[in-house]
Amino acid sequence: QVQPVESGGGSVQVGGSLRLSCAASVGSFTDRVMGWFRQAPGKEREFVAAISWSGGTKYYGDSVKGRFTISRDDAENTVSLLMNNLKPEDTAVYFCASDSRRRTTYTASHYGRRGTYDYWGQGTQVTVSS
Repeated sequence: QVQPVESGGGSVQVGGSLRLSCAASVGSFTDRVMGWFRQAPGKEREFVAAISWSGGTKYYGDSVKGRFTISRDDAENTVSLLMNNLKPEDTAVYFCASDSRRRTTYTASHYGRRGTYDYWGQGTQVTVSS
């Protein structure tokens, strides 16, 4: 059992930066695939970024490539999402998610699928204003 808890959301102006963090209130992220998703009002939950269990491979949604960076610190049991050059369309609730399996490697397409992840946080709001 793993329970992700997100923090770091807030309001920022266009072009600004935010760093989201995800910590485990229960269990450990070690050796698990971790992901970030987001959901804007009236829209489907969208893949943002994922990181392999080893941290060696990272994946990004097309809309955030080159602006967002995912990282993990297994010693601290945290996963972070650094968001730069934020745009109004980045406004959403951001969710951290964890795979229940350990040391599992998937084909690239699986990292962006909601079904790959079994444990989800409650989300943190990010609002980007112009």
